Amino acid sequence: MAKRYGGKFSPQGDASQPDQPARGQFEGARVEPAGARSNLLFLPAVPLVFLSLNDGAVGMTIGLIAAGVLTAAAFLLREGLRAEAAYNARRVARKPAFPRKIFASILTGIGAALASYRSEFLDATSASEVSLIAPILFGCVATVLHSVSFGFDPLSDKGMEGVDTFQQDRVARVVEDAEQHLTEMTDAIKRAGDRRIEARVEQFQDTARDLFRTVEEDPRDLAGARKYMTVYLQGARDATIKFADVYARTRDAQALADYSALLDDLEQNFAARTRKLLLDDRSDLTVEIDVLRERLQREGVRLD
Repeated sequence: MAKRYGGKFSPQGDASQPDQPARGQFEGARVEPAGARSNLLFLPAVPLVFLSLNDGAVGMTIGLIAAGVLTAAAFLLREGLRAEAAYNARRVARKPAFPRKIFASILTGIGAALASYRSEFLDATSASEVSLIAPILFGCVATVLHSVSFGFDPLSDKGMEGVDTFQQDRVARVVEDAEQHLTEMTDAIKRAGDRRIEARVEQFQDTARDLFRTVEEDPRDLAGARKYMTVYLQGARDATIKFADVYARTRDAQALADYSALLDDLEQNFAARTRKLLLDDRSDLTVEIDVLRERLQREGVRLD
């Protein structure tokens, strides 16, 4: 049955009650780390390619190599910014295995040096007149400016004191698989063509990632959360794929309601598991404090 759309600014609307955003609409929102600054670095390679096409075999080759190096640097920078954002978002994290931002700065300097060398080569009347001073200076300046603008990669682990590295590696593998399930859910739900259910899936994913972060901070919690991060997430992914295929063809309201109810149940269970893990961690802390107090009392230390 049709329902009239209304709000506080509609003719029969109640202006005394402001519109409330949907629960979780802005909660856990993340800004794309690779923003406009990094994406602009893809542009210099474009005119360099076109300007090199009529410069002869040597000039064209140098120009195309310089453009490829600059493009590779832009890709590395974008991935490095994302890796750094993931590092900063965690309280316990390892430094990136490959320093992408540092290598992006080096490649940017090499690309600028090659582009400068191309100009020197085209302006010279013979190969002996080509000077390497300007290309080296341009390359060094480009490397320094790139490093100053975007910084370096994290060069040390964070919060790893007292953490079992073997257990941490196990957690990293499980979290990686779980993130893959979430990525496949995101790709599948886009086929449904409904922005509201996409936002609902994102809200569930934020709840699931809270569980991931809790397990990462204390790898001992992996045993209790492994079923959620593997079996349940895999089932959620499969259900999402099937729902997206059905809803894209039929726009079945009952299928939408059933899938939304499934997300509600999953979100509640994931949140409950996260709370339980946090309570268990607090109980462990209380036990450690009590044991330490007893030891101090046996040693004759008075605690007020």
